Amino acid sequence: MSPTAGPFVELNRDGGVVTIELVNSKTLNIVGSPAITALTDAFGAVSQDADVRVVVLRGSGEKAFIGGADINEMVTLDQSSGEVFIRRLAGLCEAIRACPVPVIARLAGWCLGGGLEVAACCDLRIAESGAKFGMPEVAVGIPSVIHSALLPALIGASHSAWLLLTGETIDADTAAAWGLVHEVVAADGLDARIGELAARLSGFGPHAVRQQKRLLNKWFDMTVHSAIEDSVEQFGLAFLTGEPQQHMRAFLSRKGTRT
Repeated sequence: MSPTAGPFVELNRDGGVVTIELVNSKTLNIVGSPAITALTDAFGAVSQDADVRVVVLRGSGEKAFIGGADINEMVTLDQSSGEVFIRRLAGLCEAIRACPVPVIARLAGWCLGGGLEVAACCDLRIAESGAKFGMPEVAVGIPSVIHSALLPALIGASHSAWLLLTGETIDADTAAAWGLVHEVVAADGLDARIGELAARLSGFGPHAVRQQKRLLNKWFDMTVHSAIEDSVEQFGLAFLTGEPQQHMRAFLSRKGTRT
């Protein structure tokens, strides 16, 4: 996996932590088809690397995570090309969800429309205090679609209706109160906090973390009973990796030194 992935994506690696950065995509990191494809390809490459522990997804600069899909491209679409365009964006969202390791969204500045759908597909969402969130599609004549469908499960039907029907933006504190983001930190502490989380996740057994993400994704589409039964098997399989024995012995050893 090369450090640089192309004109729209930069990949940087620090041990098991890979940062995927959207670059050269207008001031607010607006994504058109080439950028969407480049990001999808980057996640595909990362997903094949067994040594990756965590991915951090970010936009270039501090003005936006992803400010939405490119209206200059969308205004030229018809029914057929519109479906192709939105399926391409859905493919990026699915590539993030299918990435076997946790993906942390670094949310600085604006996170709008397709950008919010991308963020919703990440496993952890950390925002700086000045971040703004919105789904303004109705204001430009289109519905919010594809992975907007995750929002009711994430933030509830009422909050989802507000975002999708009004097109209004909400601030970071409101996003946290709604459950849209996991944590809000000062802008100058954003990278440090994400670094702490990435280091923490990297320190866990990689098989267990990958199992947990896979289970979380499967639970979206399963009944509670089915999810419970499926997780019993996964619990047993975890012991084939040796990680439970290793980490539990280390825990007991640390506990013994404190007593």
